[in-house]
Amino acid sequence: MIIRGKAPLRISFAGGGTDVSPYIEERGGIVLNTTVDKYAYATLITRDDEAINVKSLDFNTDISFNCRDKQEYDGNLDLVKAAVQRFDIKEGFDLCLHSDAPPGTGLGSSSTLTTALIGVLKHWLRLPITDYQLAELAYQIEREEVGIKGGKQDQYATVFGGVNFIEFFSDKTVVNPLRIKEEILNELEYRLLLCDTSRSRSSDKIIASQVDGYMQRNTDVVQALDETKVIAIEMKNAFLLGHINDVGHLLDMGWRSKKMFSEMITTPFVDKLYEVARKNGAIGGKLLGAGGGGYLLLLCQPDKRHHVAEKLKAAGGRITPFAFEYRGLQTWEVLA
Repeated sequence: MIIRGKAPLRISFAGGGTDVSPYIEERGGIVLNTTVDKYAYATLITRDDEAINVKSLDFNTDISFNCRDKQEYDGNLDLVKAAVQRFDIKEGFDLCLHSDAPPGTGLGSSSTLTTALIGVLKHWLRLPITDYQLAELAYQIEREEVGIKGGKQDQYATVFGGVNFIEFFSDKTVVNPLRIKEEILNELEYRLLLCDTSRSRSSDKIIASQVDGYMQRNTDVVQALDETKVIAIEMKNAFLLGHINDVGHLLDMGWRSKKMFSEMITTPFVDKLYEVARKNGAIGGKLLGAGGGGYLLLLCQPDKRHHVAEKLKAAGGRITPFAFEYRGLQTWEVLA
C-alpha cells in the first residue's frame, strides 16, 4: 500500500507570537493566517517486516530502525521517531518527506511536515482522529515531545486550511474560518508580495528571548504582544470589509510591535529590504515566522507592485510567486 499526504504551508498576517506559551495560558492568543500553495509532502509505503526506513529530501539524510526499538532523540529526524512511538506502531514502512520551503523560512515548514507525517499514519492505521485532535497531536509531538520551540498556529493552520481567525485559550483552541468575498481575496492576492530574504534562521533562540522577556514582565514585550492581538482583530475586520489599504497599514503596525518582542527579531538586511519596499510602493509588511530571516510579506499599492518587486530583487531579495490555498491536510492512497 502506498499512502501520500500533503499539507499546505501558511503565511501569518497578524497575531504571531501570542500563540506561544505561557502567553496563551495567561492572556489568550489570537492569530490571523492563511494557507498558501506551497506544501510539505509525506509518502508512506507499507512493508512486510518491522523495518522503518525514512528519507528526508530537504536534509539529504535518512535513518533506519526497527519499529519496536525505542529511539533516542539526537537531532536526526526526531519528529518521525516521536510520531512512531506515539502511535505505538508494530509494522514496518518506508517513508519519504520533503517540503516546498526549507526549515527556517517562516512559513511553518517544520510543523507542516509533522502534520503531513501524522496524516499518512492516521490514514494507514485508520485512526478516528478529528482535525482538532490531529492539530493538537502535531503540536504535542513537535513542541512537547521533541522540544522544538514555537507557537501553536502552524499546526492548526495546515490541518484546517484557508483563511482563519484562530483563538487560543488555556484549555482549547477555536478555529474560525473567515467567509471573505472572492473579489476581496483576489485583490489581496494581486497586491501581496512574498520576498525571500535568502537568510534562514533558527527560531529557538528568538522564541526563547521573547518568552524570557514576557516571563520577566518586560513592559515593552508584554505591551507589544497585547497590541499584536488587537491588530489581529482589526485586520480580521479589514479583511471582511475589503479595506485592503487598511490591511497594509495594520501589517506595518504589526511589524513595529513584533520588533519589540526581542532584539533578535530583525536584522540590518531585513530592515534594508523593508525600507526599500516602503519607499517604492509597499504600504506595509512583516517578516514571517519567529524573525531573523526567511520571507517578507508585503502589501503594495496596486500600481506599484511590480516596481516594488524590481527594487527588492535589485536589493538582494527574491520574489516567490504564491496563491492562497483553501484546503488543509489531504491524504490519499496511490492506486497501482
